[in-house]
This record gives sequence, C-alpha cells and structure tokens, in this order.
Amino acid sequence: MAKSKEARQIIKLKSEASDHCYFTQKNKNNTKERIQLRKYDPIVRKHVMYKEASKV
Repeated sequence: MAKSKEARQIIKLKSEASDHCYFTQKNKNNTKERIQLRKYDPIVRKHVMYKEASKV
C-alpha cells in the first residue's frame, strides 16, 4: 500500500519581541499560508505577535 502524507505538521512559532518560541501543530491541508498568532510572551510579560518560523 502507498503511504499517505500526513496532514498535520509540527511548526515553530517565534516571538517578534524576544527569542521565545512555542511549538504547535497545523493542518497543512486547511492552512497553506504561514500562521500568525497573538500569544503571551513570558520574557517581555505581554501579548505579542508570533509568526511561523519553520517546520520541525
């Protein structure tokens, strides 16, 4: 049998304000563009934008 490609990828979200990172999953079939989320950054202690940096 042929092996199917996985729909979910583990991605790295990098803060715009510091070097802090989050790791999460995204479904590449539903979301083809890069993700931008507003999340809490514990280094600067406020909510900032996190952008998708790379796949893991």
